[in-house]
Amino acid sequence: MVFVKKTSGDSADTMIRKFTRKVMSEGIVQEMKKREFYLKPSLAKKYRKELARKFAKINAPK
Repeated sequence: MVFVKKTSGDSADTMIRKFTRKVMSEGIVQEMKKREFYLKPSLAKKYRKELARKFAKINAPK
C-alpha cells in the first residue's frame, strides 16, 4: 500500500508527483502488468531463469 503524507507548502500537483514516483519505485505498475494475463508455469520458470541470469550478470564481481 502506498501512502504519501502532505507536508506544509505541498500543492496538489506535488502530491501527485510524489505518489507517482513512489508507485514506480515500489514496482506496482509492473506487478499489475505481470498479473494481467495468465502465465503458464513453464513460461514462468523460463522468465525466472532469465531474470536470475540477468541479475547474476549485473551483480557479478568486477
